[in-house]
Amino acid sequence: MANTADGGREGLAAADPRERACVLFDFDGTLADTKPSIVATARKVLSDWGMTDAEMGDVGRIVGPPFPGAFSLIYGLSADDAAEVTRRYRAIYNTLGPETYPLFDGMRDVLVSLSDAGRRLAVATSKRQEMVDRMLVDLGVDGLFEEVVGQTDPAHADKASLVSETLRRMDAPATDAVMVGDRSYDVEGAAANGVPCVGVLFGTAPRRELDDAGACVIVEDVDGLGRALLG
Repeated sequence: MANTADGGREGLAAADPRERACVLFDFDGTLADTKPSIVATARKVLSDWGMTDAEMGDVGRIVGPPFPGAFSLIYGLSADDAAEVTRRYRAIYNTLGPETYPLFDGMRDVLVSLSDAGRRLAVATSKRQEMVDRMLVDLGVDGLFEEVVGQTDPAHADKASLVSETLRRMDAPATDAVMVGDRSYDVEGAAANGVPCVGVLFGTAPRRELDDAGACVIVEDVDGLGRALLG
């Protein structure tokens, strides 16, 4: 992975996403509006686990880091407890239908416009591989992506590893790619591979998180994303 410290990070922050042939998308909070269903499911599971509302705080923080590690990162659960909470979470989440993970309004049009312009599209997400594959089919956009890289091994579910694997499968150098994501994990994981990242504010993170992480562009809405990527 590329070293982006110091001037490297500044160079990524100044990159023009319109010049990058390969566009890698996060899924949760970037392509699809999954936060409400993720938060509701996590809140129920954590409540059943015995956690109070005060102890849970902003459950939206759980969106972004890969499971089961997210429950350890955010709530300090042991590895065994995080694994059990994740098992209970997935037992509920796996039963949810497409109405709980819709594409953001206008996202399909942006994806089609990028594809029509000859851009190569991919998904790089810490969501489990079988789940993101199913969701993209349900949403009718699976055919727009050249590669879909999800979590197959929790030990390699960090965004840096996922971006690296996506570039490998696409046989694309970092200089040809741009990431699109809604959390600092997306920006930092892309930067670890020498890839700039467009941050979106219609997902989970506030502007400051994305700005501090070094996003090259931050957009308010899907229309703004289309302009950032296509001009």
